[in-house]
Amino acid sequence: MNSVVLILLGVLVYYLGMRFYANFFDRQIIQTNPQRATPARLYADGVDFLPTSKNILFGYQFKSIAGAAPVLGPIIAIKWGWLPGLLWILFGAFFIGWIQDYSSAIVSLRSDGQTFGGISHSLISPRARIILLSFIYFYLLLIAAAFSNVVATFMSNNPNLSLAIIALALSGCLVGFLIYYGKISLVLVTLFGLLIFYLAFSLGGKFPLALSPLGANKMLWLGFALIFSFFGSVLPIWVFIQPINYLSFYIILFGMIGAVLGIILGHPKLQAPAFTSFNAGGLPLWPMLFVTIACGAISGWHSNVSSTGTSRQLAQETDARPVTAGAMFLEMILAIIALTIVSITRAQGRWDILFGEGLDEVFHYLGLPRGWGKAYGPLMIIILAITILHLVIRFMRIATNELLGKKLPILRNPILGTLIALIFSFLLVYTGSFNYIWVLFGSANQLMASLALLLASVWLVAEKKPTRFTFYPMVFMYLTTMSALIYTTFTVLRQAITGLDLAGKPLPTSSVVGNYFAGAIGLVLFIAAIILVYDGLRAYFRYAGGRDEREKGNI
Repeated sequence: MNSVVLILLGVLVYYLGMRFYANFFDRQIIQTNPQRATPARLYADGVDFLPTSKNILFGYQFKSIAGAAPVLGPIIAIKWGWLPGLLWILFGAFFIGWIQDYSSAIVSLRSDGQTFGGISHSLISPRARIILLSFIYFYLLLIAAAFSNVVATFMSNNPNLSLAIIALALSGCLVGFLIYYGKISLVLVTLFGLLIFYLAFSLGGKFPLALSPLGANKMLWLGFALIFSFFGSVLPIWVFIQPINYLSFYIILFGMIGAVLGIILGHPKLQAPAFTSFNAGGLPLWPMLFVTIACGAISGWHSNVSSTGTSRQLAQETDARPVTAGAMFLEMILAIIALTIVSITRAQGRWDILFGEGLDEVFHYLGLPRGWGKAYGPLMIIILAITILHLVIRFMRIATNELLGKKLPILRNPILGTLIALIFSFLLVYTGSFNYIWVLFGSANQLMASLALLLASVWLVAEKKPTRFTFYPMVFMYLTTMSALIYTTFTVLRQAITGLDLAGKPLPTSSVVGNYFAGAIGLVLFIAAIILVYDGLRAYFRYAGGRDEREKGNI
């Protein structure tokens, strides 16, 4: 099949989703009101609550939800063929993905900017709050460790990109200052920031930064990533995270535009098969495809961004649809680009090599010299990862405060909460422990999505609004991800008990211990998810029966 068809299908779903479905849900179901004061205006503190132009917030939202996953997931899922992945990306984004992102922001927006912890306490139960916050913290820790490792590995392997990443941090901070204090045109400030970045990118090959000649580059770059995240966690949102993520949006967007134009001009045929088998690589298509491709279809991470970050920056309620739904559909396009690229290349190797080779191929159709895509591909991956990492650490700090701040007031200190998150992340990377528990991430991430949809459904029924748009997707996601969690947990436990890997080869002792650890965590997550859904459904049917205990003060 011609690769252009995949891109056109993505554009069509983007248009239909935004023009009809999202527009209908926003106006008819939620009934957003531009005159209603948002938490960003009511509680503006210049730290977390900050009324922000939707033009800035869209870029921030896209770059905050889009990590390495919309590239990694489709490339891994090619084992089942390109068609299953394409269908899941298109239908997942249209029917589930955008509505999770949007409803997460709206529920928080209408709840005074509370995070899922506070919302679950008032809507469901105190027990649900504790379990959900604990689940979120562990889930965020997985992301922090994995993305710290990605940044450290790619920075040490690509010293020619180091100058560009440092320039991104500095120019992003400068852009934030010029926007909020310089009162300079957003267009001019954006162009200025991008000029600094691309100048550094062009000079990176001539002045590569290797932090150590002693071979310790990865650990040193890990330190850089964690220090970068420290500033993102403790500084006001407008100083660091928001402007850096906003500027990064354009860097990723330019790569996406180049890829799309290259695919259209070159219109290469897909080399990968449309479908291979249901049990490809020993993994069943259902439920594993649906946790392999998350970002681009639906991802629980997005609900945290929308509820903990974006809802506190929306200047108007009516900005929620273009910001959250628009960013989700654009991420869908990124996932389709990655799927298309890996489907047209004959390259072999790691996922990042496949992405770089494929990007180089489509860039060449634009007349660019060979090698440009191989340089820009790793750059995109580093930026996709590091701009998620500092947000994850910030959310971990907030979760620490909400979970333990009342009993241990010292943990309300943002610096201490941040340091705890950074230490945990460092230890998981340094010891390599995250490699064993990372197998649970796909299930944990999509389980987070189902819980976000459940919370949205409970809020909708409490507000006497139709719930079918979130409730049925929640049921599908919950059953699918719980099945994936059971499959993964029992797989690692079987390997631990037998001492053999999937190919029947003996495992080293460290892997056996790691698999026992992962299996135990998987069982804990399973039990936590059962309790949360039990409590959530009880609350749902209580509200459906006309009992609103929020008003009685019983919850």
